[in-house]
Amino acid sequence: MAKQPKNQGKAWTPDQVKTLKELAKGNTPTRVIGLKLQRTEDTIYAKASDEGISLSPTNQSPYNRSK
Repeated sequence: MAKQPKNQGKAWTPDQVKTLKELAKGNTPTRVIGLKLQRTEDTIYAKASDEGISLSPTNQSPYNRSK
């Protein structure tokens, strides 16, 4: 069985929601967001949906890289 994240089953803090919004706005991949917040990708998708946060990539390179 896969190792469960440290925050599994715990409520989201306002700081975590703020971090989620900032990382999503910065075009950070969902897997990286999950690692930073110690949550599963499914939980990230669910919370983003609840908060009205779009995880769709924008038309830019990840991490604001220039070409």
